[in-house]
Amino acid sequence: MLVLSRRVGESIVIGDDVVITVLDVRGDVVRVGVDAPRSVQVRRQELLVELAETNRAAASPGESAVAGLSRLVAGGARPPGPRPRPPASHPPAPPATPPAAD
Repeated sequence: MLVLSRRVGESIVIGDDVVITVLDVRGDVVRVGVDAPRSVQVRRQELLVELAETNRAAASPGESAVAGLSRLVAGGARPPGPRPRPPASHPPAPPATPPAAD
C-alpha cells in the first residue's frame, strides 16, 4: 500500500484520468473529492462489504428450508400449505344465455 500525506487542496493522480483531492479535514474526518470518467466506478468500501454480506445471507437457505427439502427428497412428503389444483382439461363453458322473449 502506498501511503501519502496531503494537505487541503492537494491532489493525487491515479493513472491518466483519476484525480483525488483533499477538500477538508475536520478532526478525524477527511473529505475527498474524486474526479474520474463515468466509466470508472467509485464506491465506498463499507457499502460494498455490506452488500456482499447481504447477498451471501440472501443466497443461503435457512435451516427449515434445508430440512423441508430433505424431507421432500427422502420421503416425498408434501410441503406445508394448500394443495395445488390440477390444471383444467378444457376451458370453462360460457355462461348460459336466457331464451329470447317473443
